[in-house]
Amino acid sequence: MGAGHNHGATSTDAGTTGDFRTKLWLALSLTAAIVVAQAIGSVITGSLALFTDTIHAAVDASGLVIALIAATLMAKPTSSRRTWGFRRIEVIAALAQAALLIGVGAYTAIEGIRRLVEPPEVSGSELFIFGIIGFVANIISIAILSSSRGANFNMRAAFLEVLNDALGSLGVIVAAIVIATTGFQRADAIAGLLIAALIVPRAFTLLRETTSVLMEFTPRGLDLDEVRAHILEVDHVHDVHDLHASTVATGLPTLTAHVVVDDECFTDGHAADMLNDVRRCVAEHFDVAIHHSTIQIETRATAAHEAEQLRHG
Repeated sequence: MGAGHNHGATSTDAGTTGDFRTKLWLALSLTAAIVVAQAIGSVITGSLALFTDTIHAAVDASGLVIALIAATLMAKPTSSRRTWGFRRIEVIAALAQAALLIGVGAYTAIEGIRRLVEPPEVSGSELFIFGIIGFVANIISIAILSSSRGANFNMRAAFLEVLNDALGSLGVIVAAIVIATTGFQRADAIAGLLIAALIVPRAFTLLRETTSVLMEFTPRGLDLDEVRAHILEVDHVHDVHDLHASTVATGLPTLTAHVVVDDECFTDGHAADMLNDVRRCVAEHFDVAIHHSTIQIETRATAAHEAEQLRHG
């Protein structure tokens, strides 16, 4: 009884690999329209907030293109060369989008501070019109993507981008109202800085989560010490080593382990039952259910031989 593999389907599999390309196409079309409209508006008004929101929308559009490509690749079947298919492409896409958002936030912060010192003249009424156009289009995109935002990293990143862009457009509208009613021109720079403040923290959160997946850290919410202790409670189990857990993509945690059992389990045919017990343990007893597990059942002699090999390189 060398090893067992448990690859049962989970309830999240359908949701994480669903085809969301139609929604992404609609959101991309709207965002592209926003970019064109706001680019024209930023030239007409000279507004930093609108210019920043235009850059943000352009980054969102590129991010949605990445998300669309990722969604297409994720739909490709697995093969002997690509055993998980392109499932992890959604993590890479989300990482790229987070990096783009951080870059936009940094630029906005620098330019906003400069304009606080020397505020240019901005037309409040014209700024208001372009802000409304962007806000309405973003609200429609949010409505399109909201029901799928929790499906995977890719869709979460796409939703995050249109949500942040909507908040940016709202900042433009507020700045326009303040300028039109009070003549306070620094409201434009302040709105730009607020847009940066909205972008950067959320982008860093997404960056941290996607990086942890790529680094194959233990899935969030899973305590391997607790997993080890629970497996050791199974009858006839003496030791657990080479215990590793990681996440391939959203909703797809995996686990591998070597489990040392009594020698008698191999002679009396009990090893198969032991394997099923351990599989069931990691699949049912923790908040993060591991349905993709590879468990190697071995004797103490085998474990000792492995340890000796490791000591000698």
